Amino acid sequence: MARRPSRAALAAIAASAALALLSGCSAAQDAPPPTHSSAHTATGATPVPSIDAAALDAELKGIESHYGARVGVQLIDTGTRISFGYRADERFALDSTAKLLTSGMLLKEADDARLATVIPYDGSELQSYSPITSQHVQTGMTLSALIAAALQYSDNTAANLLYDQLGGPAAAQDRLRSWGDSVTNLDRIEPDLNSALPGDARDSSTPAQMAANAKALLIGDRLSSSRRQTLVDTMLANTTGDSFIRAGVPSGWRVADKTGNGGYGSRNDIAVLYPPDARPIVLAIYTTRSTADAASDDDLIATVTRAVVGALPNG
Repeated sequence: MARRPSRAALAAIAASAALALLSGCSAAQDAPPPTHSSAHTATGATPVPSIDAAALDAELKGIESHYGARVGVQLIDTGTRISFGYRADERFALDSTAKLLTSGMLLKEADDARLATVIPYDGSELQSYSPITSQHVQTGMTLSALIAAALQYSDNTAANLLYDQLGGPAAAQDRLRSWGDSVTNLDRIEPDLNSALPGDARDSSTPAQMAANAKALLIGDRLSSSRRQTLVDTMLANTTGDSFIRAGVPSGWRVADKTGNGGYGSRNDIAVLYPPDARPIVLAIYTTRSTADAASDDDLIATVTRAVVGALPNG
C-alpha cells in the first residue's frame, strides 16, 4: 500500500492546485450482450484507420467474465476519428465522476472574482472522505480551491459545496439539459449518490454520454480556451487515478481523469488521453457488479484500458 501524504503535504498541494486553477482562469457474468459496439470511419476518398470491433467485443466480454463485472466503454479518438463502444448506451452509476460535470459548470459560469471568493462551511458539513476540506473548516476555501479538491482528491465535502453553488442537483441537471444532455441524471449529493443500486437511474449516465461530456469540456468549445486549459491542467494533476486508466496506457501518455467508486463494486474512470505527437483520445470506462458487498478492483479498469487502447493503430 502506498504511503498516504501527510496532512501538511496535502494542504500544500491543495493550495498550489487552487492557485494554479485561479491563475489559469485570468455486472454479472450473465449480463446481456453488448448493446453497442462500433468502429466508425468517415466517408470520402481517403479511409481513416479502424479497429477490429468484433475482436475487441470478444476480449471485453472475456474480461467481464473473468472479473464477474458488467463493463461499459466509450472511446473517441479525435485524431484517427475512430469511435468504439461496448455497452456504451447502458446506464451505470456516476459515483464521483459527477464531479467533472459540476466542476465544469462552475468553470463555465463563474467569473474570476467568484472563483476567488471564500466559501465558508462548518464541521457538520464534512463527509467521510474529505482530505482537503477537513483541514480548512476554520477558514473556508475559495471556490477555485474547492474545484481542485473535488477533481484532484475526490473530496466529498468539496463536491457538496459545489452543488450548493449550483443550487443543488436539480439545478445542475437543468444545466446539463441546456447543454443537450438528456441522458445524465443528477439527483443526490455525497455520499448518497454513490449507492449504485442496480436498475436505479438516479445519479447515472451512459459511457457514451459521459464521453461526449468530457470531450465537450476538455477538448471542445463548451468552455473558453483559458477555462478549458484550467480544467485540463487540474485533471492532469489528479491524485486518485494512478491505478485506473493511467495504469493501462503506454508509457509517455498523459492522462487527465476523474475517478469514481461506489456500491455494488462500481469503479469508474472518465479521461482524456494525450499520446505523444497525436491528438487527444476520450475514454470512459464504467464498471459494476451484481451484489451489494462486491469488492471493487482497480485492475479491472486498467485491464479494460489496455485492451481498448491496444486495439488502436497507435496503441
